Amino acid sequence: MADTRPKPPKSLLRQVGRAIADYRMIREGDRLLLGVSGGKDSLSLLQILRHLQTYAPVRFELAVLTVDPEVPGFDPSHLPGCYPDITWHYIRQPLIAQARTHMNGDSFCAYCSRMKRGIMYRICREHGYNCLALGQHLDDLAQSLLMSIFHNGQLRTMKAHYVNTVGDVRIIRPLAYCRERQTTDYARAAALPVVADSCPACFTMPTRREHMKALLAREEVGQPNLFGNLLHAMRPIMTEGGLPDDAGAHP
Repeated sequence: MADTRPKPPKSLLRQVGRAIADYRMIREGDRLLLGVSGGKDSLSLLQILRHLQTYAPVRFELAVLTVDPEVPGFDPSHLPGCYPDITWHYIRQPLIAQARTHMNGDSFCAYCSRMKRGIMYRICREHGYNCLALGQHLDDLAQSLLMSIFHNGQLRTMKAHYVNTVGDVRIIRPLAYCRERQTTDYARAAALPVVADSCPACFTMPTRREHMKALLAREEVGQPNLFGNLLHAMRPIMTEGGLPDDAGAHP
């Protein structure tokens, strides 16, 4: 079945294409698993990757995984039906409930992220996917950089492309050069089936990430080139060298 949704704008396609080329993210014969939460970013990336499949110089397979944390008021179960032509893995696990009894010093976000990553790796191994695609964008990377500097005294951020600690799955972030406002605009224009509040626990309590997001927004008002400068500064730490950002993830 052909996808009749509007194709992604050239600006998004160009930036994703640059990131993929710069970091050699997608290679001939890759079997990609894309993590889709139901938010605007991962759904936009799904559309972008589907479009790239039609003309990319390398052939790759694409499947999707959604982890349903079983939170009241958050229901992504309609997503597979919106894309009947895609292999869609749908896993239900009560992550928020588990976090209340099992997390030890973590935030809800950190605990759920670690557990979701473990599920993603398991699905990759069980079904032979060698590459895991995630939907974080430049805004996410910039926020992670500031959080690492402010709270840990380290120059670290999410990597654009790396191999997990076990060494059997490559992780890529094709939106690494894209701004959040771009996925917001595209998701709205294309009427993507976005699930409201894709991480409900984070919307009910303040987070460090939200604080950094607000700080960057204030600074960008007076410095229009802020995120371009941050990207330039982060490039040396966006490569595979150093500690993978999945260290400590649930296996």
